[in-house]
Amino acid sequence: MSDEKPFQTPGRKLLSGLVMVGFALIFFWAGPLGRSESVAGKSGETRAENESLVKAPDATWTFAISGDSRNCGDVVMPAIAAGVQDHHAAFYWHLGDFRLGSDVDQDMAQEEGYRGHHISLSRYASSHWADFIQNQLLPFGKTPVFLAIGNHELHFKTEKDYLIQFATWLNTPIIRRQRLEDNPTDYGLRTYYHWKMGGVAFFSLDNASGEQFDEKQIRWFESVLKRDESDPDVHTIVLGMHRALPHSVAHHSMDESALGVESGSRVYQYLLHAEQQAGKHVYVFGGHLHAYVANVYNTDYWKSHGGVLPGWILGTAGATRANLSENLPGASEAITNVYGYVLGTVNPQGSSAGTISFKFYQVKESDVPRAVVDKFTPGLVNWCFEENHSGGKPAPAEK
Repeated sequence: MSDEKPFQTPGRKLLSGLVMVGFALIFFWAGPLGRSESVAGKSGETRAENESLVKAPDATWTFAISGDSRNCGDVVMPAIAAGVQDHHAAFYWHLGDFRLGSDVDQDMAQEEGYRGHHISLSRYASSHWADFIQNQLLPFGKTPVFLAIGNHELHFKTEKDYLIQFATWLNTPIIRRQRLEDNPTDYGLRTYYHWKMGGVAFFSLDNASGEQFDEKQIRWFESVLKRDESDPDVHTIVLGMHRALPHSVAHHSMDESALGVESGSRVYQYLLHAEQQAGKHVYVFGGHLHAYVANVYNTDYWKSHGGVLPGWILGTAGATRANLSENLPGASEAITNVYGYVLGTVNPQGSSAGTISFKFYQVKESDVPRAVVDKFTPGLVNWCFEENHSGGKPAPAEK
């Protein structure tokens, strides 16, 4: 599925002194927990801090992942949140593309309060992230949410806008503490970060824009990964980002640009080293393609260039679903026209310590909470499940 070209493509330049002052004000405004009082008790950061401390080596625990919640995410994500909470997952990780960005998402057009009124693009651009927070993040309640940036976050917006809007989620205690542990002089807020929990090191990377993984991010990743490789308490590496790494079974990935192929292949090789030389378990997640695909790096290229890492594509949180009419050789599963999330269960026992088993949980129309149906209309909810796919009928007219 091709993506629209952004109206504005930000460069990855050093922020000006004025912007740095703005970020400093954010940190003072956010207070000691790195968040405003308006979302205190809702974003779950205190729980994230506690969860990171109670995950003992002998405890089994779970976490959830998916991405691409534009178009119908306001309908689908509350159902995902309910499932994640039912599983008592330690956190949910969103792999980017929160809103369409270049045009009004179908769910917003039918949302109570907007319904019957044309939403101009300027009004949409000033409110779509607030809509995402209200309708997609807050339903998780006290379950912590980690965010990765997607390419649609850069429609009408810049990286600086993203950092300011989502500072609450990008500077939680567990992220901030790990950032300073990795580098005691690193006080900056970034779109990529690292945290540890229960013997697992998680990396949320940024390959949203044309620069893909820039050199600064790759140097940071290599340095932090080496620390984790030498840490006997880290058994597992889990990498998540918006686009899948290159040379996967799906070409809607970092294969879309020469920079992406080069930088993504370097990151893959570092992960191979962590698995083969350092003896870590390694798992890789991406989105961008609006489908569920498993074993995505089982390709001839990686078989002949070092080895196949376990990998998944999870663009299943509400975006217009892709047409997978062509077979994806090597993939163990390739499913479209589904919404859902993957639940990872960390195994702490014996020789399999640090291995993670993953299962995809499908979200169905009947899982959407009644309050969400009322807010967005039964017609729109049904359209999201029946027609929100390549070649589907247009969404119901605003009324």
